[in-house]
Amino acid sequence: MNCKRSIDLHKKFGGKLEIKSKIKIKTKEDLSLAYTPCVAEVCSLIAKNKKLAKKYTIKKNTVAVVTDGSAVLGLGNIGAEAAIPVMEGKAILFKELASVDAFPICLSTQDPDEIISIVKNISPVFGGINLEDISAPNCFYIEDKLQDIGIPVMHDDQHGTAIVVVAALINALKVLQKDVKKVKVVVVGAGAAGIAITKMISDELQVQDIIVCDSKGIISKNRKDLNPIKEKLLFTTNKNNLSGTMQDALVGADVFIGVSTGDILNAEMIRTMGSDSIVFAMANPIPEIMPDEAKKGGAAIVGTGRSDFPNQINNVLAFPGIFRGLLDSDATKVTSEIKINAARALADYVKNPTPENILPDPLDRGVAKVIAESITKLQN
Repeated sequence: MNCKRSIDLHKKFGGKLEIKSKIKIKTKEDLSLAYTPCVAEVCSLIAKNKKLAKKYTIKKNTVAVVTDGSAVLGLGNIGAEAAIPVMEGKAILFKELASVDAFPICLSTQDPDEIISIVKNISPVFGGINLEDISAPNCFYIEDKLQDIGIPVMHDDQHGTAIVVVAALINALKVLQKDVKKVKVVVVGAGAAGIAITKMISDELQVQDIIVCDSKGIISKNRKDLNPIKEKLLFTTNKNNLSGTMQDALVGADVFIGVSTGDILNAEMIRTMGSDSIVFAMANPIPEIMPDEAKKGGAAIVGTGRSDFPNQINNVLAFPGIFRGLLDSDATKVTSEIKINAARALADYVKNPTPENILPDPLDRGVAKVIAESITKLQN
């Protein structure tokens, strides 16, 4: 892929989004109905009952894609302006895959309390908030403080990623006929995605044996450098209080889930895992291990975050359908039940999973529909 062409594309169109009117303004009557004086009638209705905004305005179908530019893709803290192309891209995926009108909101502050205040104050025009590319631990704090604003708020890097990983794991274990309650899972990367994945596979899939590693090795009770979020992981992970390196954690493991950095694994390390191992190496653009190297080490199923290999594990499979369902069902929060139902719907969408096909194509238009339906059924 010649990515330099992307610069030409963005320059040619001046970005990827535009605002398009749903109605035509050709006559004075058109103007009167859409704007003054008749629009005052609609305003008066909403003034009496704010909930009617979802019936009479764009609030019924709009999502704000909010970032502070602090953790953009693999680029890190590049700031609000540099984050715009990514948020625009996310917005067009919302539209293309789920007919949701999404707007990039890139903030020139990284103060979590200021971000919370801004989101609360812009929320009247939106039906949902997609927090995006906000670094840990601020992302946890911000999302938590926005749960009672009357519309669903979801940090996609956490929950969208976790939902797709859970779906991939369900189908990979199905293909290999392994019992989810008996497998050992090693999660490498203890940022937003790693923590959300760990919580979901523990709480919802009932995985009993999980070890989480960060850049300093295994997260254990012996570590004195853990922040409160990592300390909380110890309630559900590392039941034998193993200490050591990532390599130590991998010995005998059935599943590797990587949301960390590229080129940290090799075939020799994979050979120390259990037979028919599962490797989800999702660092971008360079995975923790390339698929051919993982298979050389004995991995039976390999997934990455990249589109040029089989089994792309990408949150684009989740967020369009999730927000479509949230908007359609008038939900106010993204519950654990919503997330696991979405994951199971995504897994079930692949009727006959194989080692090379445990997830649908990210551009399959049917995916968003089935995920949305899994949410609307819950709410009805």
